[in-house]
Amino acid sequence: QVQLVESGGGLVQPGGSLRLSCAASGSIFSIYAMGWYRQDPGKPRDVVATITSGGNINYADFVKGRFTISRDNAKNTVYLQMNSLKTEDTALYYCNVKGGDVKGVRYDYWGQGTQVTVSS
Repeated sequence: QVQLVESGGGLVQPGGSLRLSCAASGSIFSIYAMGWYRQDPGKPRDVVATITSGGNINYADFVKGRFTISRDNAKNTVYLQMNSLKTEDTALYYCNVKGGDVKGVRYDYWGQGTQVTVSS
């Protein structure tokens, strides 16, 4: 089992910034990639940004230039720095981790979600 603890969501005005954090713990052994996704009620979950253990990064087009994903491998923690926030960024943000356990069995876990609300 792998546990993910997210933090950093909240209410911010348009143009403001927030920083999300997600720490993984438990039977981690080897993490291949971590990432952030978001979801509005009644809509599919969309990828926001992902980062591999080798440092390869991908962003959704709608956050390029505004959001930055980073990772502290020693702490098994992934961050999402969100700048120039827009009202349409309002969503429940989920952390995701993909990896393998000590037996080589792959895993894919989700955090509980942290709400980001952008409103004046």
